[in-house]
Amino acid sequence: MTEILKINNLNYKKNNKTILADINLNIDSGKIIGLLGENGAGKTTLMRLIAGINSVPEGVITVNDMTKKSAIKQNVSFSDHLDGFGKSVKLSEIVRFYQNVYPDFSQAKYVEISEYLGLDETKRLSALSTGTRGKLIVALALSRETKLYLLDEPLSGIDSMSRKKIISSIIRWKDDDSTIIISDHYVTEIASLLDDVIIIKDETVYEVSSVEDIQEKHHLGVEEYYEQIYEGSVTK
Repeated sequence: MTEILKINNLNYKKNNKTILADINLNIDSGKIIGLLGENGAGKTTLMRLIAGINSVPEGVITVNDMTKKSAIKQNVSFSDHLDGFGKSVKLSEIVRFYQNVYPDFSQAKYVEISEYLGLDETKRLSALSTGTRGKLIVALALSRETKLYLLDEPLSGIDSMSRKKIISSIIRWKDDDSTIIISDHYVTEIASLLDDVIIIKDETVYEVSSVEDIQEKHHLGVEEYYEQIYEGSVTK
């Protein structure tokens, strides 16, 4: 197992408001990790910083031994919610865009995942249900051949059947040595996937713990543990 992600002394403000403070993390490869925190805790901001979308004003983020923003962007697959595409664009055009922008995008892998998820490339983005759009976002993210995947709210607003299909696709197409970080409010549904959890609270990494430790030491499920930390009834 090798270290895929390292964050040292990361601080981030927006409009003079502190979003993240003193973030330090070390993450090994091969894991599925839940990034948990209440709304506005800074989870999406942290993912965007790791992916190289937002610039790091203070601190260092290292992904697979790389620290340059341009290199990191090409080696982290972030689940783009596709807001930059016009409503009339076809799925096939979005796939071609990914092929052109990301040299590591695997068309063969995308075909496998899209067939499994029931995606139709002739459809336009505007014609997709929330669930189908979510499937597309996950399919595009997982079709890149990289070591670190960041899935930001992949189940948000999606029906139960689509959530199950997305979760099973994550299991099915994860390489043994790749790492997936998932942020989602459907904690119970993703809990079975997780090896570790990172809990963001009070603008920083409040705790990093393995699911096994949570179960053995506290006799709680992941969602119960996370909720009790926010309620103050469990301390690290």
